Amino acid sequence: MSDTLQHKFADPHRSVCFVGTTPPKASTEEMQMQEIAERLLARLDTLEYDGLIVYDIQDESSRIDTPRPFPYMETRDPRDYSRLLSQKSGKPIITYKSVAQRDRADFEHWLEQSWNEYGVRNLVLVGSPSSEGDIKLSLSEAYTTLQEHQHPFHLGGVTIAERHSVKGNEHERLLGKMGNGCEFFVSQAVYNAQATIDLLTSYARSCKEKGLTPQRIILTFTPCGSAKTLEFMQWLGISVPEATRYRILDAEKPLAESIRICQNNLEQILDACLPLGLPLGLNIESLTNRKTEIDASIQLYQLLKATLDLRLAERQLCHNL
Repeated sequence: MSDTLQHKFADPHRSVCFVGTTPPKASTEEMQMQEIAERLLARLDTLEYDGLIVYDIQDESSRIDTPRPFPYMETRDPRDYSRLLSQKSGKPIITYKSVAQRDRADFEHWLEQSWNEYGVRNLVLVGSPSSEGDIKLSLSEAYTTLQEHQHPFHLGGVTIAERHSVKGNEHERLLGKMGNGCEFFVSQAVYNAQATIDLLTSYARSCKEKGLTPQRIILTFTPCGSAKTLEFMQWLGISVPEATRYRILDAEKPLAESIRICQNNLEQILDACLPLGLPLGLNIESLTNRKTEIDASIQLYQLLKATLDLRLAERQLCHNL
């Protein structure tokens, strides 16, 4: 499956679209987890999607002083859910792994076990949410460990446009991660189109200057249907411009308005960044377990995939004429 995903990622003329999900809470029994997986895949049954992304949810309270709007709940091992979804869907799964909690020896064992027992092939490593606390393994050390490991994981990294807005160097972090073996990147949820455009433009220019082939950037989008979800998004560090917040909060149908905003943001990004030769993809997630927002994420997926596919087809047509 990794080869299939890598083959798709290597073709800049095609879209690559994913659905993001989180493992069930830690107390979930095996049979119940199977039922949850089956419900998820039934919702996705009418969609054309290339795979699923399974997150490794961590307690990020050390990153920010304000209380978490939704309580943190420990989940099942993401590999459990990844293996189950892979078996039931036949689709490639990208599995996230937070590395700070284990030392190098533990991480090496985790890699061996992940490959042999869980069938993990596509992997995104995530560092500590802050420099505070007990960090047993840094992200750079984890990359080194992985490079020296015997199994050829298809490695991806996280990119956060908000960091670029503040520090102006996120594109350099992407280049560094490419040097550490990252072959694709998944963004934080996009609600600030200009921040993403600035990052992608800097990344494309730097790749061109250095003679490097830009790697696939998978843009994450999520619907927002309430003030509570909006508060959670901002707690997570997602940049939501003031006018966008009011558009959602004051709308008669906040979910529908958030979907319109996401489509408009994607169109702005495509206008600015497709001419730069960047291979893009999509990842659609729901940040809450509210049924209305989960249903809206399916509608959002259909709309944004159609938008991206149309733009890519138009671009290819113009190129061929």
